[in-house]
Amino acid sequence: QVQLVESGGGLVQPGGSLRLSCAASRSIFSIYRMGWYRQAPGKERELVAAITSGGTTTYADSVKGRFTVSRDSAKNTVYLQMNSLKPEDTAVYYCDALIDGIYYWGQGTQVTVSS
Repeated sequence: QVQLVESGGGLVQPGGSLRLSCAASRSIFSIYRMGWYRQAPGKERELVAAITSGGTTTYADSVKGRFTVSRDSAKNTVYLQMNSLKPEDTAVYYCDALIDGIYYWGQGTQVTVSS
């Protein structure tokens, strides 16, 4: 099991940047895959980015070149650096961890991109 707590969301203007953090309650060294999803009002939750314990990353086409996912095992934290933000990036962002075939989720953090 693991508890995940996201932080770093907020209101930002188009073109701005935010860095989301996902702090885990236990060591993430052995967690094979961790990632970020988002859900906008009226839409399904979608994968934004994921990273494996070996450092392999996956990104949604809509964020490639703008977002970067990383993990710091020493701090038990996964990050999502978001640059060149667009209004369509507005959503609640959730961190997840896949452990023994079970997905664990954080409570989410709101990101609003608006002028």
